[in-house]
Amino acid sequence: MNIDSKMVEDLAHLARLRFDESEKESIRTDLEKMVAFVEKLQTIDTSGIAPLLHISDAANVLREDEVKGSVTREEALQNSPVKDETFFKVPTVIKKS
Repeated sequence: MNIDSKMVEDLAHLARLRFDESEKESIRTDLEKMVAFVEKLQTIDTSGIAPLLHISDAANVLREDEVKGSVTREEALQNSPVKDETFFKVPTVIKKS
């Protein structure tokens, strides 16, 4: 398949993108490489090969939800620069008007 500047312009229009001439040339080159790769893949005989649906055979490998050790409130607040007995103190982000 031949990728020309008209096709790159049409694709850019569909994607609502704007490119200068050097970017269009770079994109045209990249598209040609992608199309050549897909054409090369089409030459490979895949008869007798089952489609790959998942990377591994494992399905829904989940662990049990267990409570494990954690730090105490005092340990968590130990390195905080600004705190009270219960909470971290942070600067106000949203100000009420």
